[in-house]
Parts: sequence; structure tokens; C-alpha cells
Amino acid sequence: MIKIILAEDHNVVRNGIKALLEKEKDYKIVGEAVNSEQLLTILQNQEEPDILLSDINMPGVNGLDLIPKLRETHQKMKIVMLSMLDKEKYIAHAFSSGANGFLLKSITPDELIFAIRHVHMYGKYICSELSLRLLDKLLATNSVTENQPSPSDLKLSVRDLEVLLLIADGLTNAEIAEKLFTSKRTAEGYRKGLMEKTGSVNTASLIKFAMKNNLIE
Repeated sequence: MIKIILAEDHNVVRNGIKALLEKEKDYKIVGEAVNSEQLLTILQNQEEPDILLSDINMPGVNGLDLIPKLRETHQKMKIVMLSMLDKEKYIAHAFSSGANGFLLKSITPDELIFAIRHVHMYGKYICSELSLRLLDKLLATNSVTENQPSPSDLKLSVRDLEVLLLIADGLTNAEIAEKLFTSKRTAEGYRKGLMEKTGSVNTASLIKFAMKNNLIE
């Protein structure tokens, strides 16, 4: 039997989750809390549950800040955060603080049931939507990095560096041409050449490469 405490201040959401989980024969809701104070009281007065399913935004101490406090006295309890917040900083904060899972409130009922069972058995879980998004970002980052040369391999002229600085300042090709007393086509050629030499896929990645390798400040 997987014993679960629900910490969620919205009654409709909490009751909906409770009704869903109670359909599983091996799930048992052993406590419900609407704020951090009530959650701490429940945990102090009963046997430690297997899973705490907690919203991040609760009255009192928010779910993220509560994790380290819970870890001091409830080391075996698995903590799964449920949230509308999908920013990487919240996910990283949750896991670095001691959370075992991070689920978006947009997940399907089937994934919620699976996630709790997975955390109980294996210890960690992040919902599929976030996993795929993080994977896409990782692949995109690696793709750019693999195609870009090291600074020592670059052969940039003085004019290349001048154009690079102007690009970093946000100037268009026409504005760069005016600054350097040359044609717009020549300015376009320098921009294209810089992207080819650095393996950049767009102006943003060109500037990122230049800043990372101290070509500009």
C-alpha cells in the first residue's frame, strides 16, 4: 500500500486528485493539507507517508522552500511537486532541495498515477512534457556547440571584429555599412562570413559564441 499525503490549497483540484488516486487499489490518502502549517502538523502527528504530493504555491511557506525543512525530519518520504510553473529554475530548485519528482498540473491522469508509482519504486520522476522539452534544449545546445570551432581556429580580420562589435550592438546591415563607409552588400557578406567561420546558425548564436570566447565584451 502506497500511503499519500496531498498538500493543495484549491479544494476542487485536491478533491479531484484524491478521487483519481483512490481508484487505485494500492493507493491510500492518509492526509490532506491546504497550507504549509497544516501539512507540518499532519506529518508530526502520524506515521510518515510514502509520498507527499504537494503544490508549490501554497499559503504560508511555499512548497519549494518547505522541502529542505521536511528533509530534516522525513528523509525516507518521497516528495513530488505538482505545479503550473514550468521554468527550469523551479525544476532545478526542487530537485536540488531534495524533491523526488516534478509534475505539471497539465499531465494526464494516467501519468499522475504512473509517476507516483515510479517515484515510490525508483526514486525520481519528471513529467514527460518537461523531459521532452529539456531533451530538445540539450540536443539544440549540443548541435550548436559541436558545429562551432574553437577560438584558436578562427581567422578573423580586424574588419571582421569591427563588424562583430557592431552586430553585438544591434546594428542592421544597412547601419553597419553606413558606419564603415561601405555597401550594404559588403556588410551582409561580413555578417554571413562571421556566421560561417564561427559555425553559428543565427545572429543570436553568433553573439553568444563571441561573448563566450571573449571576442566581445
